[in-house]
Amino acid sequence: MAGNSFGKLFKLTTFGESHGEAIGGIIDGCPSGLQIDVDKVQAEMERRKPGQSAIVTQRKEPDTVKFLSGIFEGKTTGTPIGFIIENANQKSKDYSHIKDVYRPSHADYTYDQKYGNRDYRGGGRSSARETACRVAAGAIAKQLLGNVQITAYTSAVGQIQLEKKFEELDLAEIEKNPVRCPDPETAAKMETYIKEIRSQGDTVGGVVECVISGVPAGLGEPVFDKLHAALGAAMLSINAVKGFEYGSGFAGSALKGSEHNDLFNPDGTTQTNFSGGIQGGISNGMDIVFRIAFKPVATIMQKQQTINSEGESVEMQGKGRHDPCVVPRAIPIVEAMAALVLADYYLLNKTSKF
Repeated sequence: MAGNSFGKLFKLTTFGESHGEAIGGIIDGCPSGLQIDVDKVQAEMERRKPGQSAIVTQRKEPDTVKFLSGIFEGKTTGTPIGFIIENANQKSKDYSHIKDVYRPSHADYTYDQKYGNRDYRGGGRSSARETACRVAAGAIAKQLLGNVQITAYTSAVGQIQLEKKFEELDLAEIEKNPVRCPDPETAAKMETYIKEIRSQGDTVGGVVECVISGVPAGLGEPVFDKLHAALGAAMLSINAVKGFEYGSGFAGSALKGSEHNDLFNPDGTTQTNFSGGIQGGISNGMDIVFRIAFKPVATIMQKQQTINSEGESVEMQGKGRHDPCVVPRAIPIVEAMAALVLADYYLLNKTSKF
């Protein structure tokens, strides 16, 4: 199975399945001498783990990271950093009803077609459980990046949208509600809506916005490894992501050039930031801003028509523990993937000039 590694110099390879003994990863290319705060790593894991509120899956996992190599006396050694996260709350029997049935909009059918077999226990390798490894690695990348600040938050759940701009928000509010929306009033509406959707046995999607401050100008590797292309690939690799846009995004296509151009200030900053902090595939020193669209979780607690492995039409209904909306738990995953990209491009940029 290919496609399990991400990055060029700062590289993460992950392994494991949703209901196997453990998941884990290997971080290769992290420079030696980096002081690692393990508590900060675990704090990031707490933000992603299941069972943290009434509006997420009730699977109970401590998601404790155990480092096996690459860190000695609190510092990186320059060798591969190996880690595992044990799966403590497996309930494989919850998935026995789909052993030979393909769930609509899941990876069941495509995995079977590609590999000739599949781990049906929670989706196996295709499960979002794998993203716990990304959060662990992203926490290391954040510490390598130092003063770079990566902030993601929920900006929409279904039709409920956050109207305030980033500059108007109190970011301290993000972790004060289970939806992780920085506006309390909007967050309350979102939470109520998610609970209503869950009571109907249904799910809902949403949008995450991410703002990255403190990135120096010059990160990006044109022409095929532009910074926004790498961020897009990173975000689109996250389970349930259906769209990525940065800066003005699709809305910018409706503007004229005279309206869209970011005019310079004498110090090199720009008066507007329609470029989203990236020009020509290279960071320009302004805030990097992007948005990610998440689809509704595919597993719903309603009866649906589907097919089985014999191609026969059958009826199925979701069972087990699932998120009615994946967006709140996706926040630390988005930040982690952004950190992995920036750490990689920070190291690559050191080869650009003397």
